[in-house]
Amino acid sequence: MNKIFFSIIGAFLFFNIVHSNPQIDARTIILQDYHSGKILYEVDADAQIYPASMTKIMTSIIAFDLLKKNKLSLDDEFIVSENAWRLSQSGYSSMFIMVNDQVSVEDLLKGIIIASGNDACVALAEGIAGSEENFAEMMNEKAAEIGMSYTNFTNSSGINDPDNVSTVRDIAIMSKYLIENFPKYYEIFKEKNFTWDRTGGDPIKQGNRNPLLYKNNGADGIKTGYLAVEKYSLASSMKKNDRRLIAVASGFKTKNLRSSESLKLLNWGFRNTNTFEVSKKNISTFKLDTWLGKKDKIEAITKEDFYLTVDKKNIRSLSVYLKYNGPLVAPIQAGEKVAELVVTIKDEVIKSLPLYAAEDLKKVNFFKSLITSLNYLIWGDV
Repeated sequence: MNKIFFSIIGAFLFFNIVHSNPQIDARTIILQDYHSGKILYEVDADAQIYPASMTKIMTSIIAFDLLKKNKLSLDDEFIVSENAWRLSQSGYSSMFIMVNDQVSVEDLLKGIIIASGNDACVALAEGIAGSEENFAEMMNEKAAEIGMSYTNFTNSSGINDPDNVSTVRDIAIMSKYLIENFPKYYEIFKEKNFTWDRTGGDPIKQGNRNPLLYKNNGADGIKTGYLAVEKYSLASSMKKNDRRLIAVASGFKTKNLRSSESLKLLNWGFRNTNTFEVSKKNISTFKLDTWLGKKDKIEAITKEDFYLTVDKKNIRSLSVYLKYNGPLVAPIQAGEKVAELVVTIKDEVIKSLPLYAAEDLKKVNFFKSLITSLNYLIWGDV
């Protein structure tokens, strides 16, 4: 991801790019830039899907949220119920925990995220909320909180339930929330294998179900899904340098298509678009000319982060500039609005951000003010 300030972009960037939308073999698709939030591509993104094991992203979020608030510890242990154990016997993906095992939260999370264990989901849900039904209520409360408007969770694993529904747009919202709010715990999603030292047998080593992790391409998450009625699905994220894209698609006909088409979608996004860091809240500074102040310039800041994603073919038309009636006359108080940062593409204003003084600027004393004014009258702007 590139950083830009107030200059016309493109003097040194020459692209001769002709690109069309990617042809992705899936029923419903969305591709989003993580930082700017811009949707780069979508197909029927609000169609209802059965999220299958992508449900486990929210199961993890509930646990991560409690860990972050110190209401739960990775070392806490939960006792495995018969209800949880039965899901290791039913032919679904499992961690292979046994009845009355005492399993740490850390191992259960790895069993959920890496091995996609349905049994681990139930054990964690029961340990946190007392029952899976109570846990599903927590999941739905969090979904509503973060803006997942078309999602209803009925269990912690995503296994067959006609009322456990979502959309790829909502899954993308959930995935972004996960990465943004729990970067430390998100690291688990890129671990390629997990070994469970099970009771009554040899340790079981299972690989991560996400096929993109094995391609050395910057992918570091997120979660696969499969149900016979939905076919194959994948929420994926890829990071190259400082830039990250999130893709969610469902309705792939085969495992191989899930992998190859998701990779094609992500690569298309990186190849044809770029994201620029225009400003960081209270960090990015812009110097403005002043008049009759104790300094010739004052620093200004924005009060929000702003990232801009642009088709590479339009980069030469991108301009970022400062708009203000300058020089600014002292005195100026910190926090006072002093200018605007304007972003345009092909002379169309994309964003106008207010800029605020980052510091106080005092006025020079009367004698110096008089001399400065006389110099200006005689010599002009010197």
